[in-house]
Amino acid sequence: MLTILYRGPLASCDYDCPYCPFAKRRDTTAQLRADRAALERFCAWVAGQERELSILFTPWGEGLVRSWYRRALVELSRLPQVRRVAIQTNLSCRTGWLADADRDTVALWCTYHPGQTPYDRFLTKTTELTALGVRFSVGVVGLPEHLEPARRLRADLADAVYLWVNAAEGHRYTDAEAVDWTAVDPLFDYSRRPHRTRGRACRTGESVVSVDGDGTVRRCHFVPEVLGNLYDGSFRDALRPRPCPLEVCDCHIGYVHAEQVPLYDVFAGGVLERIPAEPVWLPPPSRPRGSRSAAAC
Repeated sequence: MLTILYRGPLASCDYDCPYCPFAKRRDTTAQLRADRAALERFCAWVAGQERELSILFTPWGEGLVRSWYRRALVELSRLPQVRRVAIQTNLSCRTGWLADADRDTVALWCTYHPGQTPYDRFLTKTTELTALGVRFSVGVVGLPEHLEPARRLRADLADAVYLWVNAAEGHRYTDAEAVDWTAVDPLFDYSRRPHRTRGRACRTGESVVSVDGDGTVRRCHFVPEVLGNLYDGSFRDALRPRPCPLEVCDCHIGYVHAEQVPLYDVFAGGVLERIPAEPVWLPPPSRPRGSRSAAAC
């Protein structure tokens, strides 16, 4: 199976997050048309493939406020060769359109941005996703002012929903701060510090690739070396195991594919949508009084 991280030219967003360079950016009509054409070309390519594919859309801006991204997720989810299609989103869009998607295939990676949307509105959207049977995770950026909203969200989300925390870019966490965030997301330590990756094995460039709107294929979003083009098939001969050329990797959509990081096991079946195979954020069930732990056996 080949996993594709697709990022077209779309760069506009309806939010104004101070920590994002694309906040409230507006694409021109021509730019939006180009993004739509690029996405439709990509979807046509996927439809013509026989190899199993998993696809994660990672737009710079917000995709689901655009009809062509909603349509793409629905159509791709119904293709037999697509095992998973997911998108990173702020969940500002309506949710009813997902009723037309194959809910065994479609998934959402949702980010809650305090101050950009009313809390109750965002929480209602997650309830709607649950009612629709859509797989999704929810996350926040680990800024100090987001800690209390994150705690509230963790308390209010359904137990089955994983709440992840991304370390804020440029922020160094004290051990005490890390304890607070880990109480929200037990996997926070993977995000807290960059992973040293130079010379180490990574799935990108072999079973995972990054594709832009022109079809240019790279191993991931963070390594500029071009492997070929999706549409002329030239990338296929370049797919092979290769060590990472970067000193460190500090973004989840990069280091999750590093073989030294055990997250493929943690997220088995849900790597693209960032959903752990087991609910790591819940306490283990209590043992009957007098029972022995495995460690004691």
